[in-house]
Amino acid sequence: MAIDAKRLKSIVGGSAGNLVEWYDWYAYSSLSLYFAATFFPKGNLTAQLMGTGAIFAVGFVMRPIGAYWMGRYADTHGRKAGLALSVGLMCLGSLMIALVPGYAVIGVAAPIILVLARMIQGLSVGGEYGASATYLSEMATRDRRGFWSSFQYVTLIGGQLTALAVTLLLQAWLSKTELSSWGWRLAFAFGAVLALIVYVLRRRLAETASFENQSADRPKSSLAALWKAHPREFLLVMIISAGGSCTFYTYTTYLQKFLVNTSGFEIQTATQVMTAALIVYMIAQPVFGMLADTFGRRPMLLLFGIGGMIVTVPVFSALAVAHDPLVAFAIILVPLMLLSAYTSISALVKAELFPAHIRALGVAFPYAIGNAAFGGTAEYVALWFKNASIEAAFYWYVTAILACATIAFLMLPETKRTSLILED
Repeated sequence: MAIDAKRLKSIVGGSAGNLVEWYDWYAYSSLSLYFAATFFPKGNLTAQLMGTGAIFAVGFVMRPIGAYWMGRYADTHGRKAGLALSVGLMCLGSLMIALVPGYAVIGVAAPIILVLARMIQGLSVGGEYGASATYLSEMATRDRRGFWSSFQYVTLIGGQLTALAVTLLLQAWLSKTELSSWGWRLAFAFGAVLALIVYVLRRRLAETASFENQSADRPKSSLAALWKAHPREFLLVMIISAGGSCTFYTYTTYLQKFLVNTSGFEIQTATQVMTAALIVYMIAQPVFGMLADTFGRRPMLLLFGIGGMIVTVPVFSALAVAHDPLVAFAIILVPLMLLSAYTSISALVKAELFPAHIRALGVAFPYAIGNAAFGGTAEYVALWFKNASIEAAFYWYVTAILACATIAFLMLPETKRTSLILED
């Protein structure tokens, strides 16, 4: 598994930035239980969470725009330029959330500013996924691309874990009243500072050979060119992203609220359970990446799709009546291990489908559409079903989306053999 020092430095540097990006994105979800009343003061907990969940979804609506804009930017100006731009936008969005006054101070302007901040963060993350997926896949060696590209999700989950860790620290240091009143703002201020530091670091990254080896008269990256030359790949990436994103946000983001709002755990206990589960999930990514290098991409994707369809309803049904944190932890690990078979290589599979001149856009834009439609709305849909007293319908909703993704997995080529990333 040898890799030269320059590549290793670039992979580590690109991954570190990815961690900060996703910390800023997930801090919103991790702390929404505390600041929901700041921006939506009326109604019960479920109604307030539906308000913050709707704004969470708005961020996803912006992701296709960010994916298009920064995907083209990364294809035209380079992968590292796209990475620097995305983290700069994330810094701005986090700073806005940290500083915006609450509803009691400025009225309806408070949630409006929160929406604007999440829109900026949505632009950032929309561009981040395509740029970082392309950068890490192109920087990895041919025979170990599954392993090295899996670090995109190691750091993505690491960002989520960092957000949870900061939440736990704030819970330990501050009272619930202090945390709900002003303490949650510290997490966003911390994220803005980290993003600024990473912006400087990303400006110093090496560019990938795949980008630098292109001819000066290469075709331009555009949405029309992407659809004209790669319509099948476009649709497949969109569908598998819908299934993967819906499942990912269901089991890594919404579950914390499910444990509180349905299972009946205290907020701090739910946070601790999810933190422990996500640590195991993060560690599993390189393992499944290595399995994909050995056995191919499609077997891993099918393990996720078929396995996910089988376990989703039983897992949620069991968690709904679970009262022991250790039992909840064990149950959650089942879908997370199946999900690892997808997340460890999902970015790589998409990158291997497209040529270098349009790769960042090809990875980012169809992913962002599927992600916005079914990933960003997962939490809101789940809460809508619960509010309508038909919560179990959400379990079947996730299963149905997974079934569609599994059909798309069967239609994918084995990109380990057909990869369009030509460099070693």
